[in-house]
Amino acid sequence: SSLFSNPLRILSTHLFALVPTSPSIGSVILCLEAFNMAGSSTTSGLEREDHSRDAAFNKAMHGKSAQARGGISAMFAKGGAAKQAAVDEYFKHWDDKAAKDETEETRAARTAEYATLTRHYYNLATDLYEYGWGQSFHFCRFSTGEPFYQAIARHEHYLAHSMGIQEGMKVLDVGCGVGGPAREIAKFTGAHITGLNNNDYQIDRATAYAAKEGLSGQLKYVKGDFMQMSFPDNSFDAVYAIEATVHAPTLEGIYSEIFRVLKPGGVFGVYEWLMTDDYDNNNLHHREIRLGIEQGDGISNMCKVSEALDAMKAAGFDLLRHEDMADRPDPFPWYWPLSGEMKYIQSVFDVFTIVRMTHWGRAIAHGFAGVMETLKLAPAGTRKTADSLALAADCLVAGGREHLFTPMYLMVGRKPESK
Repeated sequence: SSLFSNPLRILSTHLFALVPTSPSIGSVILCLEAFNMAGSSTTSGLEREDHSRDAAFNKAMHGKSAQARGGISAMFAKGGAAKQAAVDEYFKHWDDKAAKDETEETRAARTAEYATLTRHYYNLATDLYEYGWGQSFHFCRFSTGEPFYQAIARHEHYLAHSMGIQEGMKVLDVGCGVGGPAREIAKFTGAHITGLNNNDYQIDRATAYAAKEGLSGQLKYVKGDFMQMSFPDNSFDAVYAIEATVHAPTLEGIYSEIFRVLKPGGVFGVYEWLMTDDYDNNNLHHREIRLGIEQGDGISNMCKVSEALDAMKAAGFDLLRHEDMADRPDPFPWYWPLSGEMKYIQSVFDVFTIVRMTHWGRAIAHGFAGVMETLKLAPAGTRKTADSLALAADCLVAGGREHLFTPMYLMVGRKPESK
């Protein structure tokens, strides 16, 4: 491909211009050039992994920003050319692809590059998530008088309780983010937790947070694609996933891989992002909501509830429980922090967190990011990423209000003892 159509070649040119004789930069560029193989497949049809390439790109884009306090300070400490490459690679799947024009081929193209899509989404979005939401990248239910972060922790505790996670168990967190849920569940249960993640930057941040909280002996983080885990069969007493397996190309594929690494008799629990069975793909409005959620959240192919239940059974699990927790008669809806309904705030300490996530807060972030980009104080693509997250927020609220989408379909399954 030409120089102008290949962001990695642009990045290579920038780096060579800066340090033309550096062997270390040269080796980084070789790894980045291997990024061109991102869409290549293994014999099983999954994306080919290249951890050296990913580590080199992580260094080029994030540098030492993983050690920053997070949010804004980390966001502005990026390699500009590398971030532009990530922006171009991610948004090639979404730009000029409206819901009315969507085809099975465009969805298949995203699915074929599921790992690259997810990795670059979190390269771009992690700092914004930490700034706007915190270190646990998931939704939750809310109770009267319950502060925001207490509700987030309760949602994690509820999953651990539903699964029966006990002290001393060896547990896998599939798609662990920056480790917020793993740290909370480790403290709540006393279990040893391994976090799996295909994004180097998030692993760096999760590792730093664990050390800061004195949990390094109870937590470890492993780089890898959850569709092709490096763990031996029957490795874990329990496995959980919190709003992460939605990034898989197929739910049956990821659930089957989880089944493989789970010990016989072990339990898998998941909060899954799903379109409800009220969703109609022939309805353009419904498709616009789904596509907005997918674009703003790095999802290649979101499924319906019925498909997820079928996938659990096809993977071999005995389904112990399944329920859409969003249908519980809670006093406040799960999406209220994104909807701007300040009447639901339960603690004065939540005001600054919630304001950042409202429509007005997102508008301010849009303007601020634009100014910082213009002044060259923020890398190009910062505003575009923020705008994509804002689109997702609007579609998440619409999906919740119209009962077309849930971020918390709870499924708990057991691997039979005979397997």
